[in-house]
Amino acid sequence: MRRTSLLAVLMIAVAAVGVVPAAASASPARAPQVASSAAVLPASTALVASSAAALPVSAAALPVSAALVVSPAAAQPAVAFPAAAPLGVRSSASAPAMPAALPQAAAGPAGLVAPAVLPHVATPTGLAGLVAEAARARVAGEPGSTAATWPDARVGVSRSKDDRWAFGTVVLVPEKGTDAPPRDWLFVAERTDGGWRVGLDGEPSFAELSARSAVVSTEEKALFAEHGGRASPTAAGDFRTGMRLPYGVDQSWSMLGGPHAYDAGSGPWSSVDLAGGDQRVLAARQGLAYTTCTGLVRIVHDRGYSTRYYHLWNHIWVDGASVATGAFLGNTGTETGCGGSALARHVHFSLMQNGAFVGIANHVVGKWVPRNGSAQYGGSALHGSQAVPVGGALRNYGALGLTEGIVDADGDATVNRRSGPGTGYGVVGTVGDGSTVAISCSRNGTSHTGRWGTTSMWNRLTDGTWVSDAYLYTGIAGPVNGWC
Repeated sequence: MRRTSLLAVLMIAVAAVGVVPAAASASPARAPQVASSAAVLPASTALVASSAAALPVSAAALPVSAALVVSPAAAQPAVAFPAAAPLGVRSSASAPAMPAALPQAAAGPAGLVAPAVLPHVATPTGLAGLVAEAARARVAGEPGSTAATWPDARVGVSRSKDDRWAFGTVVLVPEKGTDAPPRDWLFVAERTDGGWRVGLDGEPSFAELSARSAVVSTEEKALFAEHGGRASPTAAGDFRTGMRLPYGVDQSWSMLGGPHAYDAGSGPWSSVDLAGGDQRVLAARQGLAYTTCTGLVRIVHDRGYSTRYYHLWNHIWVDGASVATGAFLGNTGTETGCGGSALARHVHFSLMQNGAFVGIANHVVGKWVPRNGSAQYGGSALHGSQAVPVGGALRNYGALGLTEGIVDADGDATVNRRSGPGTGYGVVGTVGDGSTVAISCSRNGTSHTGRWGTTSMWNRLTDGTWVSDAYLYTGIAGPVNGWC
């Protein structure tokens, strides 16, 4: 997310006309040498947008009938938006109506449909101030962050029980007139004799309180246990995500901004800006979805990951909805209702781990590997030997499985497959650059050097042939499916 250049605005307008032609097939290999427990509904199934529906809630809570129903991606018709509005001005043309399953509010400015509002229960006495204080404490040590940076803290309680338990969201909204985007968290709170105890996601207390809370679902408890304060700017050397790009498979969208910090500041370069195709933003992986702010949807995934989607128009309003990979989240837009800037339509897509932003570079998303440039918003994305710079089109190849790899021939067209783990074994075939291969196990053999370094590890593919790990990108430096 940033002040998009006029060139980028023009690129978005062109991309909005239709799907960019698919790029040639190619793909990444092993990770650089650095030191779901939840049942998921299929995309063809309608999703109930509140995990709280089956929970015992206070009388102030809405009945189950008030839960929103989110139609899956397959049920969403393609919609035509006007070309990107110049220099951040909203288009005067009406945006398409929201999905019929969602309630609609009155028309917003310039004819746009205003988003619906996720109902909240009454905030228990004394809780809002403590949650806001906890959120400000989380950002207190960040460079340039002061009390004046975050004058507005919006606390929303979506579930409560017996004036003892509460669950909801907190959003820090930046000072007006700045380009700073919002910061948002989920929280769980418990009232004891000594007062309220609050845990924000990414803190050990969040997982601990969630495990005991009467207003957190069983599915949430399992996922939240993996989001307990273990954030690392290098993802602990494991860059596998199991995610696709946040739009339709086989569509190609423009990467308008390469890796950058969520606020273009000094934090991890966690985000990329994407637009094009049918402008429909879809879930990168299954998980539990939460609308924390106007234009902002967050999905909590397994393995400690979360994804964040900002600037959305026409988006879903949900509280713990179980969403399938590819579920419809909203449309690209320029929404900045909780801060930030967007001068042309796009989705600001961010990667988080354990409640903290994590560098997106080297992670596998849609079988592409983002790579940092010399400055924020620069860089490229790599698919096998194919490198696409900022402004280029990224074809969504779908998610790379956790025991799969992408062939990176390091500039060649193919890689040899052998009958054993070394060049002393015969060649039994080849596999093309950018191909996806399934790995059954690994073993050490002869040493080779590829794009990501030197290794003696070889991977046995599920067809029984062997390929040097120097020419595969899996997202991790070690074996992905055990040793043979």
